[in-house]
Amino acid sequence: MSSILIKNLKEIVTMDSERTRLKGYSLLIKDNKISKIAGDIKLPAEEIIDGSDYFLYPGLINTHHHFYQTLTRNIPQVQNVELFNWLRYLYPIWARLTPEAVYYSGLVAMGELLKTGCTTAVDQFYVFPKSQPKELVDGEFRAAQEIGIRFHGSRGSMSLSEKDGGLPTDSVVQTEEEILADSQRVIEKFHDYKPFAMQRVVLAPCSPFSVTENLLKESIKLARNYKVGSHTHLAETKDEDEFCQETFGSRPVEYMKRVGWLGDDVWFAHCVHLNEKEINLLAETGTGVAHCPVSNQKLASGTANISYMLKKKVPVGLAVDGSASNDSSNMIAELKAAFLMHRLIYGISGMSAEEVLAMATNGGRDVLNQPEIGSIEEGKAADMFLINTKRLGLAGGLSDSVSALVTSGDSQIVDITIVNGKIVVRDGRLVNIDEDKVAEKANKISKKMIEG
Repeated sequence: MSSILIKNLKEIVTMDSERTRLKGYSLLIKDNKISKIAGDIKLPAEEIIDGSDYFLYPGLINTHHHFYQTLTRNIPQVQNVELFNWLRYLYPIWARLTPEAVYYSGLVAMGELLKTGCTTAVDQFYVFPKSQPKELVDGEFRAAQEIGIRFHGSRGSMSLSEKDGGLPTDSVVQTEEEILADSQRVIEKFHDYKPFAMQRVVLAPCSPFSVTENLLKESIKLARNYKVGSHTHLAETKDEDEFCQETFGSRPVEYMKRVGWLGDDVWFAHCVHLNEKEINLLAETGTGVAHCPVSNQKLASGTANISYMLKKKVPVGLAVDGSASNDSSNMIAELKAAFLMHRLIYGISGMSAEEVLAMATNGGRDVLNQPEIGSIEEGKAADMFLINTKRLGLAGGLSDSVSALVTSGDSQIVDITIVNGKIVVRDGRLVNIDEDKVAEKANKISKKMIEG
């Protein structure tokens, strides 16, 4: 049995149901669980960490991402365009994805997430070039296992190309038969139904403008037969709203209701352009939302009404979205962006620092239906991160441990990240991979893809 004892922590931010904060407490990890939290723990452990200078937080949960996009960041031609034109430019570049590209882009994205306090990540992979093996998504699961992150891998899909009235190029779409067969394969190969699972599978057709109505219906049917989650983009831009009304005769949420895509096993990324009636419907059905504030700002998509969603008890998690529209996988920076954006749009009471942290912990737990993550409590998963309070960027700002995390600091790189009871970031560096070599390899692959 492996064990870690973190003694005399400056403060534990538990994010339990009472939002308890504990000063001077110790925490014992045994195997993959939090075994004991107490004022003093006199039990042996394989590793003992002096926590007297550290704030400890629950691991952050990233509910929407596209790992492969780490290879296409900061391309000048798409820095000042909105979503549809952004996609049209990038699809031909993404058509050059290879198994090696998927693997290394996954390591880059997950490495960034771990270094910024994220312990559980969702990725929506939906680009399957015709020239490549169909098992591309497998590389992400391999990378996740090697780097040590808790992973919900989405087998995404696109079936509606330009010639059929959709947005993607023909080179990156598949037939419905190919998609459904491989979706079943991925579930059977990778999905772990047990509590504390490190790898789960989600079915995730890309968006209303890139898949057929029949695929949406068959995908949700398959997901529910296997009791796995379902995920897609929705109501991200006004263009999408217009597309849905012209093509389907309804707004995006009404369309998803028609195809059976509402329920507590479903969550949507973005949901920027929803009215209160549509938000109420999400609340009534338990349908979740992945809020992507940085991406929504960069692509000028708009601002989701998260304050109203939280008031109506819609499950809302936080997400960095794809790295080509962010352009980073920095979860702590996402906290600050969400906090500031909602203050700007909805006023001083629009969002508190604690509400933002709750979204990135409790909210992610609820969206993903994995109750053992998202808080620091005895018996819960040992997923957490620690920040040394002696760093310069926190000087003079230690009165509130949550505001210190969300609003302060000269770096979002944490000191220690623990996932499933194992240290995966130590002294701000990844433990399980050589991050310098991974960055070098990813840059070479990126250059080749972009130059084409």
